[in-house]
Amino acid sequence: MADFDYDLFVIGGGSGGVRAARIAAGYGARVAVAEEYRYGGTCVIRGCVPKKLFVYASHFSETFEDAEGFGWSVGERTFDWEKLVDAKDREITRLEGIYRRNLERSGVELHDSRAVIEDAHTVRLMADDRRITARYILVAVGGTPNVDPDMPGGEHVITSNEAFHLADFPKKIVVAGGGYIAVEFAGIFNGLGAETTLIYRGEEILRGFDMDLRKTLHEEMEKKGIRVICGDVFTAIEKTSEGLVGTTKLGEAITADKIMFAIGRKPNTAGLGLEAAGVETNRNGAIIVDGQSRTNVPSIYAVGDVTDRVNLTPVAIREGHAFADTVFGEKAWSADHELIPTAVFSQPEIGTVGMTQEEAQAKYANLDIYRASFRPMKHTLSGRDEKMLMKVIVDADSDRVLGVHILGPDAGELSQVLGIALKMGAKKADFDATMAVHPTAAEELVTMREPSERIRS
Repeated sequence: MADFDYDLFVIGGGSGGVRAARIAAGYGARVAVAEEYRYGGTCVIRGCVPKKLFVYASHFSETFEDAEGFGWSVGERTFDWEKLVDAKDREITRLEGIYRRNLERSGVELHDSRAVIEDAHTVRLMADDRRITARYILVAVGGTPNVDPDMPGGEHVITSNEAFHLADFPKKIVVAGGGYIAVEFAGIFNGLGAETTLIYRGEEILRGFDMDLRKTLHEEMEKKGIRVICGDVFTAIEKTSEGLVGTTKLGEAITADKIMFAIGRKPNTAGLGLEAAGVETNRNGAIIVDGQSRTNVPSIYAVGDVTDRVNLTPVAIREGHAFADTVFGEKAWSADHELIPTAVFSQPEIGTVGMTQEEAQAKYANLDIYRASFRPMKHTLSGRDEKMLMKVIVDADSDRVLGVHILGPDAGELSQVLGIALKMGAKKADFDATMAVHPTAAEELVTMREPSERIRS
């Protein structure tokens, strides 16, 4: 492989690219990574990690209230947005340093530069206008927030990128969108004390999740004081002396200090040079790949959100690992995109794995649906009016558990363990044969004996 500067050149220092680089270097490959912003990618720098820290911060407003039910007297309390942002920034800087050091210890060379593809084996480093060649190029540049470029006043909105660095905490904010990011940030801002509105064009928030979860989360968010508007969308935003005024399709004018758009993300492929190399993309800009993450150009691969397959950090990591094992380690395998557990750090939290009821009904003739809705034990003393929901979907013919959906405290933690069980093909009889852990909310998963609903063809 001496005809090239490197055996592998990775464009993008996020989770998928970093994993691929480190594994490939471990096999003795000469590897380099180019990152134009900060190592760690969207998840670590301006995504799931800082967002989870903000979620933790937003929980304290309710924790202080709940403490009184347990005999605690909590005195005067205030919230300092600037202090939270500074603490978050220190942690992100620490994590980025770890990413850099781990790459360097693996023998990977780092280039702090934007890299643009010039042909099947060549990239140009824009920082010093230098060409570098590689036998293989891996594109792992992730995604970027969508905005509506045609909407009047769109330049006044913020996205999740800016939300982590606001100079001042907004007293009133509107979040546009109904997916992961939108519902999570609505909970964050509400919990930290902002008057919060969520507006979503669809009929119900969290499209693609089980409908029972979607409806219950909607109800719980409204109980917490978040105004949730479905079936409407902004058509214009105006900056006035009173702040921002967003006009909706149905004619409502909503005033806020900030309007945040969380209307999805798109692959970050603009200006990357894919056309010059002949790499095929779809109409959304996503790089088209096969199950082995190969593009139509034999020397160019792509992993993670830039391929718009399953846009989750652990998926990008698995895809990057599979690529490196296959190409450099002679251990051919591909990431399995089935039965992926996931969490939404909404308030209450969601953890889910497997099919929704709607998906199961489209594929299976006979289903047993087990449902439990109850007040979490903590709130019997706190007095908080909050539901927890657990739902198990079973193929009545084979007894196999097709999906488990949870809304409530620690739901994300539960979904990780449940993912193992479903991946192993667990049946409802396996759940029934498992001893309950008492007193826990999770014991409901193994004590639901009779279906709440039987669906038969």
